[in-house]
Amino acid sequence: MEKANLLQIFEEIVTSNGYLLIDLNLRGDNRLKIIEVFIDNEKGITTDDCVLISRALTEKIEEDELINSNYRLDVSSPGIDRPLKYLVQYQKHINRKFEVTYKIENETKKLIGKLLKIKDDNLYFSEKNEEIKINFQNIINAKVLISF
Repeated sequence: MEKANLLQIFEEIVTSNGYLLIDLNLRGDNRLKIIEVFIDNEKGITTDDCVLISRALTEKIEEDELINSNYRLDVSSPGIDRPLKYLVQYQKHINRKFEVTYKIENETKKLIGKLLKIKDDNLYFSEKNEEIKINFQNIINAKVLISF
């Protein structure tokens, strides 16, 4: 089965359970396919969430014989190092530091600042004591920065 087909099937299952499908990676060979599924939501992902989705995906794979070889299915959260894809993912990161690449008019800009709040489709960041409003549609890439 092609990745695009699996992605569509998996996305339906993941979203019907109240989660977001962030990414799907396929690797391995005909002896063992490794399927990595990354899920998220606005609250954060627990082990129980991963188990729930893993069972639902495994049931679909087996029921419809989607994969005709041995496989290993790994379901996890995307981790702090992955860029955020959906607006709802930002909510749990309010007051955290971000690196954001965004476009404004015909220019690409980058900021490193703290996410202050989210209102509608706008995110408000603080950079050098200045509040910067960025519409979610203008974000090219946004990563949470880990601070110790």
